[in-house]
This record gives sequence, structure tokens and C-alpha cells, in this order.
Amino acid sequence: MNRKIYVARSPRIAARKLGEEMMIMAGHGSTLFTLNPTATILWQAADGATPLDEIVERRICPEFEVQPEEAIQDAEALAEDLAKHGILLLSEQPIAKPVSPVQETR
Repeated sequence: MNRKIYVARSPRIAARKLGEEMMIMAGHGSTLFTLNPTATILWQAADGATPLDEIVERRICPEFEVQPEEAIQDAEALAEDLAKHGILLLSEQPIAKPVSPVQETR
């Protein structure tokens, strides 16, 4: 990976964790998404300050016993897909916390 990608949770969603998966309700269209365990880890770690490659190395690789080189391409594709659906925000610079808080229920 040549560039740093920062990921943050969109402020326009509601989320609830059920077991190993995260249920996400997107603000536009009220679409419901179920994130698998890998996507859930990525979403939970998406603080806007931690680059994607660090999330992969620190959180995803140890959990799934995979090497960073293998996981980073999949994580980039996953982050881009989640961003297309309005679940994540992507930037080449750290992302400031959104003004309106993410609604997460447990």
C-alpha cells in the first residue's frame, strides 16, 4: 500500500452488535446491513485517526491469523465497499470526529 487510508464511522448510521456481527442501518434509504466479524472489527476500529494498515496489523491479523500483506488488499476493498454504502468515511488524512455522534446501541 503506497498511501495511508484513514477510516471513520459515518455519523448517519445506527448500529447494534449481535454476537460477532454488527447490524448497521444506513441513513439514506434506511437500508439494513449485517457486517461479518472482519467487517465488524474494521467498523469498530474506524476512529478516523488510525490508518487502515494499522487496523489490519493490530486488530484483523491477530484475530484471523493472517499476514498483513494478504489482509490489506481485502481490507481496502471492504472499506471502499462500506464507504459506497455510506457506512464508512475514507480519507488520505486523519478524519476529525463528526459533529453528530454515531448512534450505537448494545
